[in-house]
Amino acid sequence: MRVSKLIKHFSLLTIMAVSLGAASAQAPNSGHTKLAAASAARPELALDFTYLRSNAPPGGCTCFNLYGGSATFAYPINKGPFALVGDITAAQNGSISSNGFGLTLSTYTVGARYEPKLHILLLHPFGQALVGVAHSSGSLVQGAGTSVSNASAAFAANVGGGVDLATSRRIWVRAIQAEYLPTTFDNGSNNHQNNLRISAGIVIRF
Repeated sequence: MRVSKLIKHFSLLTIMAVSLGAASAQAPNSGHTKLAAASAARPELALDFTYLRSNAPPGGCTCFNLYGGSATFAYPINKGPFALVGDITAAQNGSISSNGFGLTLSTYTVGARYEPKLHILLLHPFGQALVGVAHSSGSLVQGAGTSVSNASAAFAANVGGGVDLATSRRIWVRAIQAEYLPTTFDNGSNNHQNNLRISAGIVIRF
C-alpha cells in the first residue's frame, strides 16, 4: 500500500510538471526570459527522500522496502548538457522479515549526467550513470548473514534518470528520479542484489 501511494504521488507531480510546462509555452517573452535564465547550467545539490525496493538473501522473502534519503551534487562541464555527479544514499528498515532482522544500506557513487535541453524550459529531464561502493549493517548482516564478508565495501551503481521542475532561479523540485541500483554483497548464492531506487525532493542551485 505504501508503495502504491508513493507511485501515485510521483505520477501526480509529473503530470503537474507537464501541465505547467505546457502553460509556460504561452507565457509572455519576459517570463520566457526568466525561465531561460533559471534554466542555465549551474552547480547543484539535490536533497531527496529515497525509497529502495530490494531483494532478500536466498531462503528469505522475495523483497523488502528501505526508506531514507540521499544527497546528490552535480557540477556542469563547460555549462553544457554534461555534468559530473556524486551521490550519497542511506536507507534502512528495522524489521524486514518475520524474524525482525534490520538492515541499513549506504551507497557512495560518482559518475556522469546528461541533461537534454527542451523547448519547455520548465521541465529538465536527465539521465545518469554512477559507480562506487556500498556498505551494509544491521542485524540482517551481523546475525542472519554472518557470511557477508564484504559488508563494509561492495560494488554499487546507479543507472537511471529523472525530471526536475524549474520553480525559481535557485530552488527546483525533483519531481521524480528512478534508478536501477545493483550491489554485490555476499549472500551465499549469486552474490548479487537488484534494487530499485525512487527519489523526490528539492534541488538547490548555486
